[in-house]
Amino acid sequence: MKNLSFQFKKVLVRVDFNVPVDKQYHITDDTRIQAALPTLNHILEQGGALILLSHFGRPDEKRKEDGSIDVARFTMRHLVDHLSKVLGRPVQFCDELTGEKPAKMAAALLPGEVLLMENTRFLPGEKKGSEELAKEWAALADLYVNDAFGAAHRAHASTTTVAKFFGPDAKSFGYLMEEEVKSGKRILEHPDRPLTAIIGGAKVSDKILLLERLLNLADTIIVGGGMAYTFMKAQGGTIGNSLVEDDRLELAAELIKKAADRGVKFLLPEDSIIADQFSNEANHKTADSNAVPDGWMGLDIGPKACKAFTEAILASKTILWNGPMGVFEMPNYATGTKTIAEAVAKATQNGAFSLVGGGDSVAAINLLHLQDQISFVSTGGGAMLELLEGKELPGVAAMIK
Repeated sequence: MKNLSFQFKKVLVRVDFNVPVDKQYHITDDTRIQAALPTLNHILEQGGALILLSHFGRPDEKRKEDGSIDVARFTMRHLVDHLSKVLGRPVQFCDELTGEKPAKMAAALLPGEVLLMENTRFLPGEKKGSEELAKEWAALADLYVNDAFGAAHRAHASTTTVAKFFGPDAKSFGYLMEEEVKSGKRILEHPDRPLTAIIGGAKVSDKILLLERLLNLADTIIVGGGMAYTFMKAQGGTIGNSLVEDDRLELAAELIKKAADRGVKFLLPEDSIIADQFSNEANHKTADSNAVPDGWMGLDIGPKACKAFTEAILASKTILWNGPMGVFEMPNYATGTKTIAEAVAKATQNGAFSLVGGGDSVAAINLLHLQDQISFVSTGGGAMLELLEGKELPGVAAMIK
């Protein structure tokens, strides 16, 4: 991006402003907006005008009863005031995505001005990667900057197709996109060792490709969260009512064997915090993870697991963390995830490179105000997962073709 001249140019920027909001549509976490500011401020300081495209939620999947798009719920208008505040200047809003109105508003933009367009997903052509739609958006601007890593794994009109209509000297990644890709590649291509991967979450099936990839990459793999109990059962343990994927038991056993064959340490939680119901108010106690009584379920890693996992993390030079260790949104089952977050932050302070990706892991880091103590906090859960799995991201590939 540093090689582009933005002076007196209109710049179409694909951002990822898909931020969480409360029932009054107040933003509850503006991490993704903050992450885009270096790119946006650079363009504005260089004398460019911004035309911002983003999606917001999934309006096409959550229609009103009559089948129409719920504009009031999913409009980008909810973000205008906050965006004006963080950019320190008024932000204009265009409630139409095609036709005369956006063309006129874009044409009238002066250097330093900002135009936020309506939710790209209001149009079916966005998810279909429509050339016609992409061409119309491209006509609004002189240059195109893609800074939406969180949507880089989608071959949509605003993330991928639109890049076709700008020559190699008229498009670039934004600073965030560049850092995301660089950080992911650092883990994949030249990590300092030992490399420890911490993988959590509910299901083995969601992380199969990542785990397969990590078996050829990591020195230590730590598994926590609901997915750990599938591995426990695969080894002959009793797991009570804990979450399990019975159709993945053979695969889980195979992954453990592959790790042993390749000399990769595969750490499962020795103990768990178990409860007699899926509730913060339920009776809970500590038990061995492979001996959970009937009627009880594992909802967090236990103290022995916290200690073992912390020791492994503190011995690492490169750390990847994707997925929580338990049901951390319930206070009684948050200790494991908090312990991991603090260990990753401490290892980073000791000189390790740490990459945290995935919504719940990032939420935990933010909740504990540790984001400044992590080397890189990814804004793209699905996109980072696919990058680490070795897949080509359409939004990245389109920029370098």
